[in-house]
Amino acid sequence: MKRIYYRGSDFRRALSIDELRSLSERHVPRIAFEYLDGGAEDELTLRRNREVFERIAFVPHTLVDVSERTQTVEILGQAMQLPLVIAPTGFNGMLRRDGDLALAAAAKKAGIPFSLSTVSTNTIESVAERVGGRLWFQLYPVQNRAAVQRLVERAEAAGYEALLLTTDVPVYGNREWDQRNYLALGRPSLRTKLDVLAHPRWLFDVMVSHGAPALANLAEFLPPGKNRAIDGARYMSTNLNERLDWDTIRWLREIWPRWFIVKGLLSLRDVEIAARQGIDSIVLSNHGGRQLDGAISPMEILPLVCREVGSRLTVMIDSGFRRGSDVVKALALGAKAVLIGRAVLYGLAIGGQAGAEHALGILRSEIDRVLALLGCRSCAELSPDCLFRAG
Repeated sequence: MKRIYYRGSDFRRALSIDELRSLSERHVPRIAFEYLDGGAEDELTLRRNREVFERIAFVPHTLVDVSERTQTVEILGQAMQLPLVIAPTGFNGMLRRDGDLALAAAAKKAGIPFSLSTVSTNTIESVAERVGGRLWFQLYPVQNRAAVQRLVERAEAAGYEALLLTTDVPVYGNREWDQRNYLALGRPSLRTKLDVLAHPRWLFDVMVSHGAPALANLAEFLPPGKNRAIDGARYMSTNLNERLDWDTIRWLREIWPRWFIVKGLLSLRDVEIAARQGIDSIVLSNHGGRQLDGAISPMEILPLVCREVGSRLTVMIDSGFRRGSDVVKALALGAKAVLIGRAVLYGLAIGGQAGAEHALGILRSEIDRVLALLGCRSCAELSPDCLFRAG
């Protein structure tokens, strides 16, 4: 039976993340929405990330007093009001002016961490000074080690509590939607230009009011006068580190004094190596289906990873989460928290900070409802006994 989504203009009436997605698709031009929503190649990984949740069913326990419930969890030594973290996502200023500031403020209000991307459109320092809260810095370890060290030092000086290293981008995935829009080359087609003109509110907010957004953290590494987003994108495309290995991990562990998280692992072998490197936490991830097409979903390896290294590492997960029920399934399989990317970006695109808050509110309500219907009063009571998986 086909779902019928809310089609109005008030994002506050959206009842699900899918409805926010539908609204955001109409609110921003195609070049922006495809950047947000698309995956690599045939988008097999993108679809698999959603399909995996359909193969996991709940086993509810009844006759349990669930009149008092909490979603509070502890991650990296501090309590969080929700078992969620806003994931690092790049170029958020293309969805909304100062998008990273809006996301950080929404996270702070919700009592959860916000992860700032290396390729954000607000600087490391501005997010810390203007918003604050629990901040993590996501690092792309480019070829230039001096540039990497400079970014790490800036994050430390600004008070970021964790360094989140992305490991699954030695080269860019084959994102054909990107090439089709000529976004990477800075040559948008006539069709794209007309589509942009058909979204005047977005055009004024993102492109006109303060000039086109740039990849702010990379500005100091670019040639004079070459600080546009397209210049930053070219810098990243030519400086991705194909030599990234465990020696780099060990070096970063030496120079970063706080919580160290490694993101992008899908192999149990890699996870076991990580557990021996002094790493505090891992994020199982396939980059939201934007890198290797045909990769497994992190949910498929999560139980094995938690069984093998869960007592030594804080295991988190991302990729494909759209419902509170998805989050609960991951927690029941052993994850300590879920990083949310697109789900909150749909809200950002349509409503800025308020839209991001609404997305988190939807997930909060869904998680609470699922806990009650499962007969659980807290996330700590979740276990594999709450789930049924065929085979």
